[in-house]
Amino acid sequence: MNTISEIKAVAERIKGLRDIFDLSEEEAAEICKVSVEQYRQYESGTVDIPLGVMFSLGKKFNIDISTFITGEEPKKVSYFVTPKGKGATVDRLADYHFESLAFGFANRLIDPFLVTINPGDIDEIHTTTHPGQEFNYCVEGDMVVQIGKSEVVLHEGDSLYFDSTKPHGQNCLNNKRCRFITIIMNGLES
Repeated sequence: MNTISEIKAVAERIKGLRDIFDLSEEEAAEICKVSVEQYRQYESGTVDIPLGVMFSLGKKFNIDISTFITGEEPKKVSYFVTPKGKGATVDRLADYHFESLAFGFANRLIDPFLVTINPGDIDEIHTTTHPGQEFNYCVEGDMVVQIGKSEVVLHEGDSLYFDSTKPHGQNCLNNKRCRFITIIMNGLES
């Protein structure tokens, strides 16, 4: 998310969803697998809201993650084109820059993002978890992916597929920007 006002807008959408479904903060925190205190911070709009929280709530209530990010429901059902540089952005404060590449397609089975990490943006990898599986393809530069206690180095053209319920995070290497495509398969169930 680009600004504090955008973080607050997402927080208001999350709180509104909780109100619509008549959930307590405790129930919402349990869905997101975070403490009640952490969940309250997300709803307050004072801290950045991880994608994993949006994925968890979206999955539980059949709400597209794009709705949290843009405030609009995706409408396309046959195809959706994202022109270069025009994806819906989800900037992590001094962290990752996510660009959603399919935000306008309704009922997606996967969520593809172009992620950019600039040198110095991340002092220390902060891991996250979310349901499902994830695919990372390094498009530019070199990167490290931490999965649990393991670290995997990817160079341009390398890819990695992993269980995203394991704590994971990424960072650039060699003091150069890295860009990668991440495809998140959010716990597909039949």
